[in-house]
Amino acid sequence: MRKLADYLAHNHGTRRVRVGRERLRQLLRKHGLTFQSTKTWKESNDPDRDIKLARIEQVMTEVPDRVFAFDEFGPLAARPHAGAGWAPAGHPDRLPANYHKLHGVRQFHGCYSVGDDTLWGVVHRRKSAANTLAALKSIRRARPDGAPIYVILDNLSAHRGAAIRQWAARNKVELCFTPTYSSWANPIEAHFGPLHVHHRRIEPGQPPGVHQGHPRLSALAQRKRPPPRRPGRTTPRTHPHPL
Repeated sequence: MRKLADYLAHNHGTRRVRVGRERLRQLLRKHGLTFQSTKTWKESNDPDRDIKLARIEQVMTEVPDRVFAFDEFGPLAARPHAGAGWAPAGHPDRLPANYHKLHGVRQFHGCYSVGDDTLWGVVHRRKSAANTLAALKSIRRARPDGAPIYVILDNLSAHRGAAIRQWAARNKVELCFTPTYSSWANPIEAHFGPLHVHHRRIEPGQPPGVHQGHPRLSALAQRKRPPPRRPGRTTPRTHPHPL
């Protein structure tokens, strides 16, 4: 607010405006203006963009209880997360900046029912056509009546193999692919955001930010940091090995 007021008062244009910060805040609020970060976007170059979007909108409007969405969320890794808790003034608890990735990463294969507003999924090591087909079968089991269902998903190669298309045709599953650069058209994307937020309790004697159910992470968080080096010394002092 202060910088904006200074700019208006000292800009090199033909008109300079002197306004107090409180009045400037009122004007911005009145006109619905807020300070925001610039965001990037991509325009879809899919030649069938309008057809795909129209089909997705049609099924979600006419038969929402038969519509599902599928996508992968990842990569995910088990690692310590910083939290908050009570500590002596000026001595916050700390977590190591580096940690050992003992088990690699995982991909969450998520399935979402639009009509039931229900999200479920399975964690796998990687994306693959076999894992996609397994997820689609779990979606089909959610509506075992044999009537057609519609699954919204993106154009990843693991989503549109021959085996998947043949299975979908036999089981009355219509695959509604989103256009390129149009992940926003998949309703499951809105539910992946909250998965980034992890609320962890802090138990007595437990390092802040580490969930009680992860003893490996708790031990990692309790690992002491190496002592700091002396100011001005770039390498630790070495001593000759005694003979």
